[in-house]
Amino acid sequence: MIIKPIIVPVLFLLASLTSCKTNQMALSPTSKSGMYKVTILYPDGEGKTFDMNYYEQKHMPMMAGFLGENLKFYEIDKGILGRSSSEKPTFLAVGYFFITSIDEYNIAIAQNREAVMSDIKNYTNIQPIVQISEIRQVKNKE
Repeated sequence: MIIKPIIVPVLFLLASLTSCKTNQMALSPTSKSGMYKVTILYPDGEGKTFDMNYYEQKHMPMMAGFLGENLKFYEIDKGILGRSSSEKPTFLAVGYFFITSIDEYNIAIAQNREAVMSDIKNYTNIQPIVQISEIRQVKNKE
């Protein structure tokens, strides 16, 4: 039968492809020890508003442009729940900038402070909380 010799290699190929592990971390940006993370928190609360589309499409790309080569990548989180499914999120949104130099970050923000501050009203009425952290350890699950 001619079909059998064709089916066996095809099945073997499919089994090989589906059993291969893909390393998704290698395809996405990763932080490293020695880098810094700027975290911008937008707390939820009575009367708080946040336009996620504007933040994603306008504000964060603008900020990335200001930070230039110092910025390795950025992330955006949208808060959806608190500790349980019945609790509201503590933060409506959290933005992260992964950078290599705090000094360069501070210079870029100082040079563009007016543009940054005036743009906030375009997407939120929340006073953001900012924290800069040193990334000390990164471990990936193997």
